[in-house]
Amino acid sequence: MKRYYPDVPILSEEGSYVSYQERSQWNAFWCVDPVDGTKEFIKKTGEFTVNIARIENKKPVAGVIYVPARDLFYYAEKGKGAYKWDRSEGDTEPHKISVRQLDKSQIDIVASRDHAGPGVKKLINALQDVRTKSMGSSLKFCLVAEGQADVYYRDIPTFEWDTAAAQIIVEEAGGSVRTTDGNVLSYNKEDLRNPAVICMGAEPGFWLEHINK
Repeated sequence: MKRYYPDVPILSEEGSYVSYQERSQWNAFWCVDPVDGTKEFIKKTGEFTVNIARIENKKPVAGVIYVPARDLFYYAEKGKGAYKWDRSEGDTEPHKISVRQLDKSQIDIVASRDHAGPGVKKLINALQDVRTKSMGSSLKFCLVAEGQADVYYRDIPTFEWDTAAAQIIVEEAGGSVRTTDGNVLSYNKEDLRNPAVICMGAEPGFWLEHINK
């Protein structure tokens, strides 16, 4: 990456020691997670990803999520839509993806396989008749982006490199990634940890109302 963009800094878990005083001067940078879903990698489930996002003025404007075990790509660029390219399934070219409309009689919630917190369980219990899916890494966001799930709620802390690429993919697919108070998730914060995050397909007001009850 430095070879092609030598003047653009990179932020990742491995480079998180960069001081906020230095980072605060960055108008644009790459936000990278070389292995998202370390537990899935160790367990050999195949549900680990490589996440790369370009951040400009605290917002992701482009992102790629690659699943090495499946030769599968999800990617998006601001204003140009979100795409999936599953070469393991014989796809010869990418196809556009989008979130689905919310059917309140058939709700699908995707949760972390290893990190589902108490807020997630509370949401599931409040909605009662819902289907749940477990998934590792940033693939949970991708399920919402491609219309395979309605919502992904993460009330256990994540870091910016965990969510940046996924956020632009979800947004370009017609969904949103917010904090629980309804604000759009932002980047290059002094504290690189994210607050609780909810990734929503359609009708964000419905989900924000339910998690804040």
